[in-house]
Amino acid sequence: MTFTSYSVAVLGLGAMGLPMATRLASELTVHGFDIADARLALAADAGITPHDSARSAAEGVDAVLLAVRDGEQLREVLFGEAGIADVLTEGAVVIMASTVGIDEVTAVAARLAALGVQLVDAPLSGGPVRAGAGDLLIVVGAEPSAREKAAPVLNLLASTLTVIGDRPGDGQAFKTVNQLLCGVHIAAAAEALALAGTLGLDVENTLTTLSSGAAGSFMLANRGPRMLEAYSEDGAEVLSRLDIFVKDLGIVGAAARASGLATPVAAAAEQLFLLGKAGGHAAADDSAIIRVIAPEPAL
Repeated sequence: MTFTSYSVAVLGLGAMGLPMATRLASELTVHGFDIADARLALAADAGITPHDSARSAAEGVDAVLLAVRDGEQLREVLFGEAGIADVLTEGAVVIMASTVGIDEVTAVAARLAALGVQLVDAPLSGGPVRAGAGDLLIVVGAEPSAREKAAPVLNLLASTLTVIGDRPGDGQAFKTVNQLLCGVHIAAAAEALALAGTLGLDVENTLTTLSSGAAGSFMLANRGPRMLEAYSEDGAEVLSRLDIFVKDLGIVGAAARASGLATPVAAAAEQLFLLGKAGGHAAADDSAIIRVIAPEPAL
């Protein structure tokens, strides 16, 4: 069954945006915008209608899918000088796919509601390959009517779709907990592999064996091989930038402090990512965190 009468705008056609837009274009009418002409050309080849501005792409659509870096970008794309909020059709939904924090999303949801537009708080997990295959984990916080309006988009992108609550901000709350674990697991994997190297172990064999036992984790199995590439001239392919976890663990810390909860392990992991950013690795793959622990390869 196709839903070509349902239209969605995907704003930002980067590493995640383009495969998501391509997946959606298999059944929906998709409009896309990106500041890079090369990405727009790729989008056109994938059956996506390219636009020269976000406002043009968003005008008259049923849904807008946003994957922005942080709260500042979210506010800018919606309410900035060239923001899209005032061209959205009353009854449309904005699907927020990024991790920006609870307070940012609840504030934006209130501003959109005044315009007759609902916000679907739907942070996702999974990389570009999974995005293109419709194999993402998406957790949703939104009113039932908003979830229904966003369903054609969410159902195409997610293999696991969990409604975590009825309020924008509930999805962000869940993703905050998720990112605490992810950040800590990446840092722990880096420490373990660095230690294996300094002890003279065959690190590739160690990684394979650890991943098969009780010490294994998704992040160890996923980031571990990229950590082995971190010392090469070009480093590992950038699938998730290191500075994303600077942002996300900052969100974790802020949420924990606001709740009066101590999160010392997450705080220690955050310091490692901050050191990585300060050391010039912000735009590197987050597996480069091993270079903070062991600047010279012992692998």
